Amino acid sequence: MKEIITVTGRIAPEELGFCQCHEHIAMSKGISYQINPALCIDDMEKSLEEAKRFHLAGGQSFIEAQPCGANRMALELRSLSEDSGVHIIASTGFHKLCFYPKEHWIRTLPPSDLEELFVRELTEGMFVDADQGMPQTQCDAMAGIIKIAYDTEELSPRYKELFLAAARAALRTRRILMIHVEQGTNPALLQDYLLNLGIRPQDLMFCHMDRACPDLELHRRILSKGSYLEFDTIGRFKYHSDEHEIQLFKTLVSAGYERQLLYSLDTTRTRLRSYVPDAIGLDYILTVFNQLLRDSGISGETIHLISVENPKRILTQ
Repeated sequence: MKEIITVTGRIAPEELGFCQCHEHIAMSKGISYQINPALCIDDMEKSLEEAKRFHLAGGQSFIEAQPCGANRMALELRSLSEDSGVHIIASTGFHKLCFYPKEHWIRTLPPSDLEELFVRELTEGMFVDADQGMPQTQCDAMAGIIKIAYDTEELSPRYKELFLAAARAALRTRRILMIHVEQGTNPALLQDYLLNLGIRPQDLMFCHMDRACPDLELHRRILSKGSYLEFDTIGRFKYHSDEHEIQLFKTLVSAGYERQLLYSLDTTRTRLRSYVPDAIGLDYILTVFNQLLRDSGISGETIHLISVENPKRILTQ
């Protein structure tokens, strides 16, 4: 039986429980903060309060989506997990290139070196000094998945090198690829590219398509090949209402894709209640949104699939 790699060690699939599949709870200041101050979550007392509240509401696990070299806080993630009782699955890989300095190694290393770095993070331990110079120092907390970003450059030469490195690392370690999808892109092109590299469709998790690519035909195309969609425009009212989000779920559940759907909040500093008192908080799905799903006619069995069985399956198949 395949185990799930968390920041505190390996767990059996049955230990994962309720899992939100794309969150941010620890992020130091960097270029992303300069672009958007909400992209800094660095008060660990507040982050711990958030994780404890999530756990108290019934949350057992989440995937922390900040990758290597992009202000990820690996040691802090391990402490947060130990102190809150929440399983945290960390990410290696890469984010959008705009979140890295111009001289950063993520922009210059050849695919073979990137592949090796990603594999080391997945099998030995995460680097804790990767934000500026070349990574040198590892901790013993390992990453559990590979994050990649599909930006508006789409399949540009450098991004193709990054995708190649990530795909090869995924094939070597049998870990999944979590894909940040940017607005204005066609993720079906990336899906085809990765499948041609040998990645299994069920090892791909496409994130943010509920707001970045609202075309339902594109959703169905991705799903029809066997990949997963992770929806996280929940409680993000500047994009659309929860009622709109629920209709997306209902449409795809009615089409028979309930075993390929995941959800989360894609939290930022301004969406965490411990940082901003009137924010929704990491426990919003458990305390509010799940009931809205039930009220709309989505069954408890389907909610269990989306929140427990589907995360377990994609992380262990």
